[in-house]
Amino acid sequence: MTTPALGPLVQSFFVDHLVVEKGLRQASVRSYRDTMCLLLRFAAADRGCPITRLDVADLTLERVLGFLRHLENDRHNGIHTRNQRLAAVHTFFAYVASRLPELLPVCERIAAIPIKRSTLPETRFLERDEIAALFAKLPADGRQALRDRALLLLLYNSGARAQEIADLRVEHLDLDSSPRVRLHGKGDKWRTCPLWEDTARTLTALIAQTGFGDKPQAPVFASSRGVALTRFGIYRIVRRHAAKLEKGKTVPARRITPHVFRHTTAVHLLESGVEMNVIRGWLGHATLETTNRYAEITARLKAEALRVCEPPGRHGAFARNPIWRDDAALLKWLASL
Repeated sequence: MTTPALGPLVQSFFVDHLVVEKGLRQASVRSYRDTMCLLLRFAAADRGCPITRLDVADLTLERVLGFLRHLENDRHNGIHTRNQRLAAVHTFFAYVASRLPELLPVCERIAAIPIKRSTLPETRFLERDEIAALFAKLPADGRQALRDRALLLLLYNSGARAQEIADLRVEHLDLDSSPRVRLHGKGDKWRTCPLWEDTARTLTALIAQTGFGDKPQAPVFASSRGVALTRFGIYRIVRRHAAKLEKGKTVPARRITPHVFRHTTAVHLLESGVEMNVIRGWLGHATLETTNRYAEITARLKAEALRVCEPPGRHGAFARNPIWRDDAALLKWLASL
């Protein structure tokens, strides 16, 4: 049996499968690309041949396991990065199995390589007083003062990812009586988020300042040269203004990123009593499991729950007006579920 060529298979994986079939964004495709580059380089070095001489049969279970050890021992990648690379490898070999059934036994063994357990990274978010302090310190005057205020307001209001902000165009904003923004997220999915009046007013003023009101495809947030900000530019803007926060806050200023704003939005929505599934849609999470992590990170909610559950006596008491106090209240509560 002729060994299948590796090059065309890798090319079809990226062009046909990831882009056309799965509809992944360019940033996600680049992540898969980086993993495949590392894997192919390792396999070629391990076999002692150029990458152009590799074929599919060279990507064995033992070689993939060696690649994972290489990531941890030689490249000193953490477990999270190792797991991310392994997830990409799993996706590739699932595609190989669908295209080359004769390689199914090998693909099944590679698919069985487990994800390593690891502790979730700390979810950092800003308290409400920190958000207030950050906006109070934003400059009122200056060439980009209005743009930066609108950018931070929209990050906090919508919980958008940095790439979603970078991709935002004027046509994605509706700033009339019911202001809202349409965000293009992961997996080529769109979602709509409502906007506060303050956010809508600031965005309206920004678009008037840039003169992009009659250009639907123009970027909402642009550099001084009129080019759309990249996510790296957005990171720099956030960190520059975060550096003005006082020391000793819950999140060090150097660690405040657009994603910290995203976490902050989720936590503040949760604290405000917004239902978890609404928050999931607000943030564009694929599953509720991702959103549920926010229920574990706010000490304020835990403290409130502790006060409700304190035993009666000198140090506390049960709530004076529980929802089961009378039948009418009980039925009303049950009907609300």
